Amino acid sequence: GACTDVQQQFNRAHNGVRAIGERGNSLLKTTFKALRNVSLCPWSIGRITAAALVLLHFDHNRTT
Repeated sequence: GACTDVQQQFNRAHNGVRAIGERGNSLLKTTFKALRNVSLCPWSIGRITAAALVLLHFDHNRTT
């Protein structure tokens, strides 16, 4: 059936957040080619991604 107004609002918000995450993922995988084929547990990927984000921020002089 058709979605209610509340469901449609939720879906729009969810899609917006998801799009931001996808763009961030793409940026990380483009910048750090080693991340393209990572198949570790989610906790390991989280630590690797956190380290990559720190490096990316330093590279773009975003240290504050």
